[in-house]
Order: sequence, then structure tokens, then C-alpha cells
Amino acid sequence: MRKERLIVPVVVGLTVIWAAAQLFASLLFERELARALDDLEARGELVVERDEVEPGWLTSTGVIRMSPLLGDAWQLELTYEARHGVLSTRIEGEARPLFGPMQVRLFGDVLSSRPPYWHARYHTIGGTLEGNIQLAPFIASQSIADQGQRELDFQGGRLTFGGEYGDWQLRMQLSPWRLSDGEVALEAGPISLDSRYAYIDDAYHFTQHDLLRIESLGWEQPNLSLQTSELVYDSLMRLDERELRIDGQLEINEVRAAGEVLLTGRVAMGLSRLDADALRVVLDELRELAASGQPDLELSELLALLEPELIEILRDSPRLDVGEVNLQSPMLGLSAEGNGALFFDSRRLDELSLLRLSEPTERQRWRSRLDGDFIWHDVPTVVALWLGLPLDTRELEIDVVRGQVRVNGRPLPPLWR
Repeated sequence: MRKERLIVPVVVGLTVIWAAAQLFASLLFERELARALDDLEARGELVVERDEVEPGWLTSTGVIRMSPLLGDAWQLELTYEARHGVLSTRIEGEARPLFGPMQVRLFGDVLSSRPPYWHARYHTIGGTLEGNIQLAPFIASQSIADQGQRELDFQGGRLTFGGEYGDWQLRMQLSPWRLSDGEVALEAGPISLDSRYAYIDDAYHFTQHDLLRIESLGWEQPNLSLQTSELVYDSLMRLDERELRIDGQLEINEVRAAGEVLLTGRVAMGLSRLDADALRVVLDELRELAASGQPDLELSELLALLEPELIEILRDSPRLDVGEVNLQSPMLGLSAEGNGALFFDSRRLDELSLLRLSEPTERQRWRSRLDGDFIWHDVPTVVALWLGLPLDTRELEIDVVRGQVRVNGRPLPPLWR
């Protein structure tokens, strides 16, 4: 009898514990999803909204909508249904891309196929998420009078994502695709993108590392065919207490034309000293404009509203570093190898205007703020001849003084006559 008397309280106790754990799991999922979406929007590039939300102990549903901060070029809807468990939550839904102010659906209006499904699993204890989206192949074509046929042949791909609050990773793998317009065609792929985004609350500081690799890229048109193999772009963006810094490098294995190597080499550059506080002010004002529901502003109207804040981003004298240029063209017998830096003079910023940049005097005023120097090693003879320098010149010293360019102490001659 004593054992039988213990069964009921044990079962009740376990049920209460399970219900409490289930409730905790669902509440934790909702909290972490809201935090992640808030910080994604705080980055300053997207408007992120969540609609039709129905939270629950066992399941939660809703729609996540993402669009550019300004404009209506596109929108992405992610529907989701989350099935909560004590240790993990399973999530699945559809990815619905829409384009233009009329919100034309890619899957449904343009293509008859269903939107791709996405799947994910959120681990309650570790707070980690992992998921993927499978992109099915499709062919989209359009006939245009007097212009022939346009066609996109997409062979599919896969996106995987994961991480935890404050540290996310994305990997995209696309099979080869081809875009043709009459006799002109662009082919690319396979393509891979590895991206990692780490940040603190509200994206006040963040670091983003992107590695894009295109194994093949081709352009074809009558009398011209270009084929590029293994194009790699590596980018690192960092926002800290003082500045936004962007470093990038591009590696080109080969660009071939007419069966010969037209271009190969590497370029590495970095932009720094973009004032962090002024940038955050601009992003805050852009978010307020996007949230106000105003009609789309023309560029001139937007510049008029944000001009003082945009110019303040330059107050720490931005610097462009060209760390390495190493390009060769065996086909043309030319090469370029060098490095240098360019600086912006930030004194008396109140004298500058973005609205008047279309005026020659204003453009000259901006150019006069530029100073820098570059070195070009092993200069080809044809370049020295082109610049009117002695034919035995092997090094170019390029100086920029208040926007005026001098080469080996001489004013830069007109490049087009």
C-alpha cells in the first residue's frame, strides 16, 4: 500500500516538473528569438518585424519579415512553426522572397513552384541554433519583343546557419547558374560564402568576416568571351568604440580571353577612421525614418535630412590603405606591383556639402582634402612612355597633394587627349 500511495505524488510531481520545463523552454525560445531579431535590426541595414505571433507551451507560430532599411526593392518573409521540447525546439517554415513595390512573389507569381522550406533546431540548455534552407533548381524565362529571350537557369543550392546569441555563422553553397539575354550570357558557379557575425547587445560593437569564393565566372557576347577561374574575396568589417574599419582582399587566379591569360593577381585594401559615434547617429536616424512610414524619399531629400551627420562620419580623417597591388597581364605584357595610402583632411568640415557635389567647384573642394602617396614597382616601359617619362624608369612615385597628382615629381599628364 505504501508504494501505491507514492505513485500518485510522484506522477504529479513529474508532471509539474515537465510542465514547468516545457513552459521555460517556450519562454526562453521567445526571448532569444526577440533578442536576436532586435540585434539584427540594430545592425542598421534591415527593417525586421514579427507578425502573426501565437506563442504557446507546445507550439509557437509567426512570420518574420525582413526588408532593406530604405526603399522597397525586396522583402523576405519567413514563416515558422516551433515545436517546443524540454531540451530542444524544432522549427520549420517557408522562405518567401518578394520583389518591388508591388511585392511580386518569386515563388507563386514568377515561378509556379512552392517556396523553399527551412528547418532548424534550437537547443534550450546551450542556447544554440542550427538550421538550413534547401534551394531547388528552377528555370525562369521572359520573352521581350524585338529583344529575344531572357532566361535564368538556376541549379539550386543550400544555406546553413547556426550559432548562439552574439555569434552567428552562415554558409551558402550555390550550384552553377546561367543568365542569358539573347546573344549575351553570364555564367557563374559553383559559389560558396562563409560568413561569421559576432556582436554585443544592440550591435554597438560588431565584427563580420565574409569569405566569398567563385570557382568560375564567364561572360559571353559576340566577338568577346571572358572566363575567370577561382575568384576569392575576403572581407573583415569591425565596429568598435572609436571607428568602423573595413579590410578586404581580392584574389584572381586567372582571367582568360582568346585562349590567353588576360589578368591574374591580388589586391588588398583597407578603409579606416570612420567615426563610430557619428555612424551610430546616422543609423538611428535612418531607423526612425523607416519607422515613421513616410513615402520613399528622393536621394536629395535624404541627403538634406542627414547631411550634417553624414559629414561628421569623416571627422577623424578617414584613411584608405592600399596594402598590396600585385597584378599581371601576360597577354598585354603589363604588370602592376605597389602599395600606398590616401588620407582625407577633416579640418573645417562645415565648408563641405554633399548636396552641392554636382557642382564643379564643390567637387574640387572635396578633392583638395585628399593627400597621399603610392609606389609602383617594376614599371613596364610602355607605361613610362605613356606618361612621358624616361624609358628606363622602373619605379613610379605617385604623390597626391591637396587633390593634385604628381608622378615622379611631375604633374600627371592628361591621360586622354
